[in-house]
This record gives sequence, C-alpha cells and structure tokens, in this order.
Amino acid sequence: MLPRGGFTAFAAFTIFTVSAASAALPSFDQVRFGFQSTEGVLLDRNGQPIQEMRVEERGRRLDWVPLEEVSPAALEAIVRAEDKRFYHHRGVDWIALSDAALDTLFAHPRGASTISMQVAAQLDSALMPKTGRRSVAQKWDQIRAAQALEKGWSKRQILEAYLNLSTFRGELQGIGAAARGLFGKQPSGLTLAESVLLAALLRGPNAVPAAAAHRACAIAAGAHLNVGCGRLIAEARQALGGPPRIEPTLAMASHVARALLSQERRRVRSTLDGAIQQAAIETLSRQLADLEDRAVADGAVLVADNRTGEVLAYVGNAGNRASAFYVDGVRAARQAGSTLKPFLYEMAIEQKLLTAASLTEDSPVNLVTPTGLYVPQNYDHDFKGMVSVRTALSSSLNVPAVRTLMLLGAEPFVERLRALGFEDITGDGDFYGYSLALGSAEVTLWQLVDAYRTLANGGRWSRLTLEPAHFRARKVMDEGAAYIVADILADKLARSPSFGMDNALSARQWAAVKTGTSKDMRDNWCIGFTDRYTVGVWVGNFDGSPMHDVSGVTGAAPIWLELVNFLHRDAASHAPVRPPGIVESPVEFEHEVEAPRSELFLAGTEMRTIAAKQPETTRVSIAYPGNGTIIAVDPDIPAAVQRVRFMMRPETGSYRWRLDGVAIEGDPSATFWRPQTGTHTLALIDSAGREVDNVRFEVRGALADHRSDVGGEPRRAVPPS
Repeated sequence: MLPRGGFTAFAAFTIFTVSAASAALPSFDQVRFGFQSTEGVLLDRNGQPIQEMRVEERGRRLDWVPLEEVSPAALEAIVRAEDKRFYHHRGVDWIALSDAALDTLFAHPRGASTISMQVAAQLDSALMPKTGRRSVAQKWDQIRAAQALEKGWSKRQILEAYLNLSTFRGELQGIGAAARGLFGKQPSGLTLAESVLLAALLRGPNAVPAAAAHRACAIAAGAHLNVGCGRLIAEARQALGGPPRIEPTLAMASHVARALLSQERRRVRSTLDGAIQQAAIETLSRQLADLEDRAVADGAVLVADNRTGEVLAYVGNAGNRASAFYVDGVRAARQAGSTLKPFLYEMAIEQKLLTAASLTEDSPVNLVTPTGLYVPQNYDHDFKGMVSVRTALSSSLNVPAVRTLMLLGAEPFVERLRALGFEDITGDGDFYGYSLALGSAEVTLWQLVDAYRTLANGGRWSRLTLEPAHFRARKVMDEGAAYIVADILADKLARSPSFGMDNALSARQWAAVKTGTSKDMRDNWCIGFTDRYTVGVWVGNFDGSPMHDVSGVTGAAPIWLELVNFLHRDAASHAPVRPPGIVESPVEFEHEVEAPRSELFLAGTEMRTIAAKQPETTRVSIAYPGNGTIIAVDPDIPAAVQRVRFMMRPETGSYRWRLDGVAIEGDPSATFWRPQTGTHTLALIDSAGREVDNVRFEVRGALADHRSDVGGEPRRAVPPS
C-alpha cells in the first residue's frame, strides 16, 4: 500500500497523460468589472441612489464586494473550511489531492479542489462536470488552470473572486447576496457563527437546516473555530427556515423604479429629488398615523416642477404601513370630488358666460335627469344664498357649480377635461350628467397634478415626466381666465365662508389650492400650486372603504401645507405676473350681497355694479328620456294608461317635440306619450324649425295595444330600467 502523500507523483503522472489544454483565463479586472448585479438602481436628479429593484429573474447577485469589506471572521472561517493551506500553495494542494485520491481508491470519494481550482472552474465552463464528478482529464485541466491563475492573480484577488462568484444558498450568488439574504446585513458585519454556516453552505447550498448545521458543527470542530454547535444550530434554524429574502437598503421610490428600471436599463437617473422625496414620505407617514383612528390607511403624494413638468416626488403609497404595498395611489383612478371645479369656472369665464364677480344662487334645487331626480347638496348641508363666483369656487359650493355646468353643457366640459389629460374620463356628457360638476368622474393624482400645473402655466399643458425630457406645451385654456381662477384659489378671504380664516390651506407663501372629497368620504384630495411647484395629495383607502369624518381640509390638506412650506423654506413664492387682457375694477353688489371690493375681469366683461339677480341663460336640451335610455313596460299596468313624459330643460313653450320624424302638437311642457316597443328618435325643435337636440331611446316589453297616443295625464309614469 502506498503511504498517504506518496501517491502524488503517481496521480500527477496519470493525469498528465490524459490532459487537455485549458482555455485562456480572463484577468481579475475583466472578471470584476464584467460582474453584473441582478439589482437595478434608480438615481435621483443629483445622481444619488434612492431605490434598488431586482431586474433579473435568474440568480440573485448584488454589487461586487471588495475583500476589505468582508468581516475577518468570514475570511478566516471560509479559508479554513475550504482550503486551509490556501496562502501556502501555488494553486494546487498536492497533499490534499493525494489524500483524496487514496480515499477515492478505497471507495470513499471526496474532493480536494483548492479555492484557486474552484475559481478557475467558475471562470471556464469547460472545467465544470456535465454530470456527477469531474473526469480525470477535466481535473488535470482544472489543475493547470489554477496554476495559471496563481501566476496572473494575487491571492487576495483569487479569494475576492471566490467569495463573489460562489453560490451560497438557492439563487444567492456571492457573499453580498448571501449576507443580505440570510442574515439581513452587509458582509462586513458577519459574525463567526454566521461565517461558519456560510462555509458549510458552500459545500451544500441546498442542504436542509439540520444538515447544514451538522456540517457547520463539523467545520468548527475540525478547524478549531471558537463557536459552539448549539449556536450554529440556532443560526441555521433562523437563517435557513424560510426562503432567502433580500430587503432593499434603498427603498424611497419603488413605483418609479418599476416604471423605469429593466434588465436593459439597470441604472437610471430620474427627475426625482431625493430630499423632496424623503420629505414627502415622512409627511405622508405622519399624517396617516394621526388619522389611523379615523379608518384611514392609505395615501399618495406627487410634486412636479411647473415649468418643466419634471416629477420631483412620487410616493405611491405609505410603504410598509399601506394596506396594499404594491398599489400605486398616484396612478389609481378615484372619484374627483370638488377638484374639477376650477376647470369648470375657468371655462365659463373664458367663454365670458361668467366673471369672478357674477352672482349665482346657492339654494336648494331639484334637477330632472334621464336617470331620476338629482338634488345637489353642499358639504356642510347649508346654503349661502346669492354668492359671487369667487366665493362659490373658493368655498367649494356645490349648487353654483352644478348651475355653471348647466350653463356650459356637460359635453363641452368633458372635451375640455380630456384636453387637460384626464384620460380616464371616457364617457360622454350624458353619461356623467350634472354630477360631473361635483367630481363623479374618476381621475388620477397624476392627471390632477398635471391639470393644475396647466393653470399655473397660464393654460399651457404638457406631459409630466419621470426622466429629463422636453415636451412642447400646447394651449388648452385662455391665459387670462386661468390667471383669474388661480387668483380665486389663492384668496384666503373668499375661502373663509366654508373654511374659516385659519385652516390647512393657508400657506406661508402665495399658493393656489383646492380640496375635494368624494361620495361617502372615500377619497380626500388637496391639489395646489405655488410659483414653482404643483403639489397633489390623495388620502383614503385602497379598498374603497369610507373614512370616518375626514374631509379634504383635514385629511389631505395638512400634508399639502407641510410640503409647500418645505419646498419654499429658502425661497418665497410670488403671485404670477398679470397677463395682458386683465382689467382690475372696483365692484359693489346690490343689496350688499357681498362687500365692495376690487375684482379681476377679462377685458370687456368688467362691471361696477353687480345685480343681485341675473337671468341665467342655458342651452335648451332634452332632459328625459336621455340618450340610450331603455324604458321597460310594466306588464302589471294596462297598456292604455301607461305614459312616458317628454321633458326639456329649461321648460319653455317656444320649442316643439318631434318623434320618429313626426311633429307632436300641444303643450311641449305637458307631453305624455303612450310607449311603443322598439327604438325611437326624439328631437327638440325651435320656433324656426331647427333641431337643437335629439336622443335615441328604446322601449322593451310586451304591449297589448301598440297604437301611438300622445296627450292626457298618465296614471303612472314608466321609469327607466
């Protein structure tokens, strides 16, 4: 029998006779700089990292870890366990190799690869066995490659590459990923027990916790490392009890990272400002904590630069405290509440239908719609009587907004909203009806901030952007009307009837702002702008559940106010420069409806005395049935007494009805039609014979009597289905 160690020459001779040339190995610098993390990094506008995100599905690697950033305990444990004579051989430990050969000869196979040999195999796939153990030829090629590696690389470089290229557990490749994924720390903080466990995993990356602990105990005992087996067992249970999880050390903008990072774009500079982003995160978190007892769980914040459209802060949710971590509150569609009112009044002022001094009536009103009776109410269930447009908008009164929509028409307003970027408003004017004035349409925080930024820019709209870009702005609003609306939204005194003088909308700087609360207190909004920034805040619950006694001014506004004050901590915000075509004129109101004041007008619309009652002219249109209405015949009512009433708004005797091309005689305000199954076209005709409106509707159900009959008072009107 050959003595241990005496087999070396024989083994070397045998292997040499079947050797094959190994491929040329790369340099250390080529390996290090060619190493690619599976994590993408989002940078802020100043080049500072603010978010990590995985961009590759196969494997898990973090940035290359230099040797000096690995704890001494880990270096000692891994070298002792894997290659105890690493610093003394030149790539091959012939003593270990001969001992392994003898053990293999006597049916106890074991490996004897040095760290250098393992690195050589990691760099050359030809040296890796296809299945099972390496062939004799592969082993010899690996030896030659290790010896060549030792000639071109230093020991420190070889060990550094080994720690970064080796797989430790599952998909965790490299000591950086292993330390973060298993222990939640950097490699510099690894303890001796953690390091011994990592050494054990190098030999069996997929071992169950008990087997890994057993192997770690053997390594500690064999290498005379000062760590008890009980500690190693506990470490294995804790670290290996579940799937490895790498928590990002940078987590400030996850939704933006998902939008911008990819396998092809691993490092992207965004428009975000790290300081503003952090302030937005902290402010949102504090306010949601204060509202926790009012059934509020979620919120979102968006801050944009007025001039460029660059997004400076984008907080899609409250992070770990959010009810749904991956939901993006910036892009989620929600009911707009009162946030659309500024665009409604701007359009009416632009078309010279109203001025900021025009009086409108805030009083109870019952409106007939194609789907029933609509009775708008104010938030405080109170009515202010005659008020100016300035007061109506600043105090967010509902009935005046509905009256203004009646003046404009719902369809033109829908078209204006789409021009402002509200892509989720897909229905026509009849679909939304009067409730559009009060925000029944669904919008996103992204869209609202861009639309309010348009007001800040004098009516010129361009897209928001998360990366530096240039978009050509297009004119959507009249500059003068936008200026007047901005002035109204910044008017603290005009806001006081509803909000008082001391409220969360009163910034230290000039700022125009509007709040909104959707039906049943499901959504809170606060959107506003200074001379440089537009800030938007949404507060609510992602599942749509209502909040308890939380309005825009108590929910979202405190966040808005704190951010505006933060943004202008070093520079004041100034009111915009008055554009040409704006006239400032003193006004007084009949019957002292409001106090005399100086008011802004578009040139040619100015007035000095405002009448307490002004006629409201609205476009005459069909109120019922609505376009697309389906009327169901009631089978329990005799056909002879069933009637449908045709209604117009406003009611007037100077118009006539025409049904399916046939004129209907009689009083147009008391027209009752006996329904006939089928599809019908109803038109409204003015005194000159011109058609001013028309609708198509359908009658469904079986009728015993199909004779057309108009007139008479019905016993029961058939409601739409």
